[in-house]
This record gives sequence, C-alpha cells and structure tokens, in this order.
Amino acid sequence: MNTTKFEIADYLDNNKMIAEYLNTVLEEGDNDQIVAAIGHIAKAIGMTKIAEETGLSRPSLYKALSEGSKPQFSTILKVLKAIGGKIKVDPVTA
Repeated sequence: MNTTKFEIADYLDNNKMIAEYLNTVLEEGDNDQIVAAIGHIAKAIGMTKIAEETGLSRPSLYKALSEGSKPQFSTILKVLKAIGGKIKVDPVTA
C-alpha cells in the first residue's frame, strides 16, 4: 500500500480555513509551531506570490519559515500581511 505525506497546505484553500488554522495554532502552539503554520499558509497561497508581496526572495522565505528557524518579527509581520492576516490582541479573562 502506498501512502503519501500529509500536507496541511493542501487543505488551506480558503480564507476561512486559513484563519481557523492560524488562530488555533496561535492559541495552542509554541513559537516553532506558529512559524511552521505561517509557512504552511504561505505554501498554500504560493511562495512566489508571497515573495512578490513581501519584497523577500523565495529562498529567504523558505529559510525564514522552515522548521527550527527564528525569523525576525518584521518578516513575520510582512508574511502575515501578505497572507491576508493581522495580529489582534483580545483581553484575557480569568
């Protein structure tokens, strides 16, 4: 039996799904998982498009959003804007 590797990017095919996925990871994930999730979303949208919108090269994006990377916050903000997201802070209730 042949199996294929699961790619979450294959399922991130609309803005609602992308937002749900990213919000879940932001709430439950750690730094590495958040960077990876942003990378998955960028792949789903298309690295070429993200590169054009951020002004970063495709190789730089792949490197910044790869497992174990520690991208600059400015890079994360650029990519979030390019994927149609934004950071919002809600008060935490006890």
